[in-house]
Amino acid sequence: MAETLDELTYNYEEDGKLVRKELERTVLTKGGWATLMFLFQELDRKSGKFRAPKMAIVRFKKSKGSYRKQSSFNISSERQARQIVAVFEDWYPKIAEVTAEVTAAASATAGAQGGDDDDDDAEPEVEPDPDVPSGDEP
Repeated sequence: MAETLDELTYNYEEDGKLVRKELERTVLTKGGWATLMFLFQELDRKSGKFRAPKMAIVRFKKSKGSYRKQSSFNISSERQARQIVAVFEDWYPKIAEVTAEVTAAASATAGAQGGDDDDDDAEPEVEPDPDVPSGDEP
């Protein structure tokens, strides 16, 4: 089991023979839930040669000091990768638009309720009026 992100690999062996070979990797997120992207090749068992590269996005969860694979998604062709990119490019402007609307609505609601996130039950701070006796004087 891998204890650090540097130890994580997508290489896989069966009976001592490498059947999945990691070519490259990128760490997308770190922490207790890490996400890595791998470029890899799989062995064609009939020919004994490695097939064309594929990509995988893999989620790992750190538990008891070791990372364990939780889920993965293989991108099996350039066509599929380009479709995913096209969806991202289509959706991100929509995400930005909706996020702006949500932020504006939250700001308007906060403004209507007094504006800040300070404790609403706190006594308001009032500067003492120098012309009004404080009651502490003899």
